[in-house]
Amino acid sequence: MVSGPTDIGILADPAQRARYQHLAGQLRCLVCQNQTLADSNAELAADLRLQVEKMIVAGRSDDEIKSYLVDRYGNFVLYRPPMQESTWLLWLGPFALLAIGVLVWWRAQRRARPAAETTTDLERARRLLGD
Repeated sequence: MVSGPTDIGILADPAQRARYQHLAGQLRCLVCQNQTLADSNAELAADLRLQVEKMIVAGRSDDEIKSYLVDRYGNFVLYRPPMQESTWLLWLGPFALLAIGVLVWWRAQRRARPAAETTTDLERARRLLGD
């Protein structure tokens, strides 16, 4: 895969560039969906990158920039959306599936053991009785 765009058009200050790179790494490309804003070559991503640069130059904080983008595009624009009622399943679903898998495995193991132990007990009883 080709490395994403690295040019930062209107930011002259190295601190602003570093802040921009950090922010662009936390935002998702709305077209590519599996790439950060910093890595995407999509036209919409370029527009969003320029918009983020302009907001940095205007003196907006990182939280203000993220809030603006979330208000406009929804939580999907964040690579790590906050836990809310609408996203709790995404956050907790993998753990719930893991817990269910462990429970099924544990129950299967418990059911297999008594059958093996019962057979052993029956064999012992037959030997003692001389059958």
